[in-house]
Amino acid sequence: MLIGTACTLLSAAGLGIAFVVARRRRYALALRTAAVALLPVGLAMTGVVRFVLNMTFNPLAWAGFGVLGLAVLLFLSGRLVEGRGKDRGAGARAAAEPAAGTPRSLPRGGRRGAGAADADDFSDIEAILKKHGI
Repeated sequence: MLIGTACTLLSAAGLGIAFVVARRRRYALALRTAAVALLPVGLAMTGVVRFVLNMTFNPLAWAGFGVLGLAVLLFLSGRLVEGRGKDRGAGARAAAEPAAGTPRSLPRGGRRGAGAADADDFSDIEAILKKHGI
């Protein structure tokens, strides 16, 4: 009984606001306000409000949410462990056999140290930045 009264008062206040808005000739906003104002009464009449209130103050319902959260956590951790196992096997094979198209397997002109290769990379970046005026 109390739920119905509270929802009716809330809807009446919302409809009053919608009426004031309609008097200011803002009809589209008044219609949207009236639609939102009717939601509490509709939810109370269908029993959704009582269901939510009973669920909110029920410890068994909260324990059920905890169990559902644990199930989701276990499922996601299982997927994570499965994904890591596949990546390690593929990574070990890739490290043992370098692919033919990788830069390490392509022959370079002459023997250069790692410092020379890094300097070439940075010179390209510097050229691009100078081109754009940075």
